[in-house]
Amino acid sequence: MAQLPAWLRIFKSADQTAPAVDAQVVTTSNSVDLPQGTCLALYVGNSGDVTLVTAAGTVVTFVGVLAGSILPIMARRVNLTNTSATAILALY
Repeated sequence: MAQLPAWLRIFKSADQTAPAVDAQVVTTSNSVDLPQGTCLALYVGNSGDVTLVTAAGTVVTFVGVLAGSILPIMARRVNLTNTSATAILALY
């Protein structure tokens, strides 16, 4: 993903309720953060559990996330361990 223009970065950081302007496929990892940085939310394509590291650094597991759900939480990583959901997209 190309760097967002300065005006859009300011807009996105000032208003976390603004819609996403990009989405990237998530590769789960226990040690590597999302390559584009902390996302605004996650889209879960196929049902399952999602374990992630929040923007604040807390590890949390969302159990039984349904297919097609959007998790409105800023995440910096989606962990491989304890994540059974698939087709996850990071929304920016």
